[in-house]
Amino acid sequence: MKIQESAENYLETILMLSETKHDVRSIDIATEMEFTKPSVSVAMKKLRENGYIHMDTDGYITLTESGKIVAERTYERHKFLSKFLTDIGVNHEVAAEDACRIEHVISAESFEKLKTFVKMTSTELDNQVE
Repeated sequence: MKIQESAENYLETILMLSETKHDVRSIDIATEMEFTKPSVSVAMKKLRENGYIHMDTDGYITLTESGKIVAERTYERHKFLSKFLTDIGVNHEVAAEDACRIEHVISAESFEKLKTFVKMTSTELDNQVE
């Protein structure tokens, strides 16, 4: 199933917030993403209905297994693409913004090939230094 970019962004944000603070609530997501609380509430309802998150009676949000898979995939792409772009000389802020857009449209095949290429290239450079 193809998940929308906005849903990927929400799930990625929940993952990142859960790494820094144990309990994540809608207000934390709204603050982090600079969205209104009502917008986040609507999104959380859709994510819950689609099985990507669980929200307990106190309003604490956790990722389900399927939500965690999407979030981790998106976050891995973001980190890799941000680093790749900054490594080739793109300004850090521009790299982060571009990575956020690219992470949603790049195919799994292209992403894997890019990772392989970068790994091979860095290994070749390491061998040339020795």
